[in-house]
Amino acid sequence: MKISVQSIGLTPHEPLESHIDKKVSKLDTFYDKIQECKVFLKVENNADKVNKTTELILAVPGDDIVVKKTSASFEESLDLCVDTAKKLLIKKKEMA
Repeated sequence: MKISVQSIGLTPHEPLESHIDKKVSKLDTFYDKIQECKVFLKVENNADKVNKTTELILAVPGDDIVVKKTSASFEESLDLCVDTAKKLLIKKKEMA
């Protein structure tokens, strides 16, 4: 699976990039037909502390899986995205 990271308005530091790789590559164990995973990181322009948005787009046969979460840190929003994507992949695998 190819993993690409795009960040809007920020530069991801090395620990964040390795966290993304570690978390996203685990998704392969739930569904082995993932072709590509795009990760988008964005800081929302609002006054809240909860303004770090992570969006995962998983290219799989059929419909792509898109998950978007916002929380106080990119690590936390990524973890939420991966958890949700994991459930969707398991559901997709069971339906196949």
